[in-house]
Amino acid sequence: MRAWVELLRLPALFTVPGDALAGAAAAGVRPNPRTLLAIGSSLCLYEAGMALNDWADRAEDAVDRPHRPLPSGRVKPAAALAAAGGLTLAGLALASRAGRRPLAVAGVLAATVWSYDLVLKRTPAGPPAMAAARGLDLLLGGVASGGDTRKAVPSALTLATHTLAVTTVSRHETQGGSPWAPLTALATTTALTWSLTRDNGTRDTWTRDALTREDGTRDTRTRDVLTREDGTRGDLTGYDRTPATPASGRPPENAPTALHHRRPPPRPGGVNLNIATLSGALTTLYAVTSARPLLHAALNPSPPLTQRAVGGGIRAMIPLQAALAARSGAPVTALLTAALAPAARRFSRKVSVT
Repeated sequence: MRAWVELLRLPALFTVPGDALAGAAAAGVRPNPRTLLAIGSSLCLYEAGMALNDWADRAEDAVDRPHRPLPSGRVKPAAALAAAGGLTLAGLALASRAGRRPLAVAGVLAATVWSYDLVLKRTPAGPPAMAAARGLDLLLGGVASGGDTRKAVPSALTLATHTLAVTTVSRHETQGGSPWAPLTALATTTALTWSLTRDNGTRDTWTRDALTREDGTRDTRTRDVLTREDGTRGDLTGYDRTPATPASGRPPENAPTALHHRRPPPRPGGVNLNIATLSGALTTLYAVTSARPLLHAALNPSPPLTQRAVGGGIRAMIPLQAALAARSGAPVTALLTAALAPAARRFSRKVSVT
């Protein structure tokens, strides 16, 4: 059992559900049963990639990592290959339960995973292929959940960019010696952090494109303008520029002034979460989790520190996914995703995620 836990790198599984959750949030829908199917499909395809990776690298690992399950003989190569095939079929079957479109995305994702492990890993196309796989995984969540997939593309590109940087660093984790890969990844983390925080101050505490009523239905109000029940129009900038005036010509005592701040309605349950603050906190957590080990690896590009930087980059995907969900106006989804981070960190101390 311990050998299979190492082969499949089970602690890394905590970084997978956030892909589908962030995809659903970015697509403008709440998680639903089909989101769970997407998560199950993602988990299976991710683990298929892990098993296939070690099967393809068994000769190299015999030299650089003889303690790994395959070169040490604790897991047979045929068993690892069979597990990769079975998990791939299971992932596709789960995606098919969500519909044809999710199955199509899962099929492309599976093909990308197998192409990376068997052909592309040691070529210049390796990091882009891995980045594409992670972006597709986020899109799978959006497609399966029934949202607008086009809205999920920016979040998928953000996650793919981070994955590209981490994968580039991972190419040196057994040999070390290159400070440029961690430096480039550090610059990428800085750029993504800036991108995630630059417009937090201009976002409303509700969603960008829609507001959720207490009964669970959704308003189709735009970001800048909403239509009141009486047919008049007001803006969502937080100010009401059309104060009511009675027939007497004098405004009532408590009437709002031209720049009177209009409070947003309370969120269900009486909780009014500031999405900009939540997104900023999650983005900071992402930056710290990713940047610190990368800086150490840049200063001393030894194999242990490079591996630590790769592990930090993998764990940083969780707060990144949570920040993307928060920016999409889904604070509860963001918090649920972020809650996976402590478990990922705890179990990664027992079993390496690289």
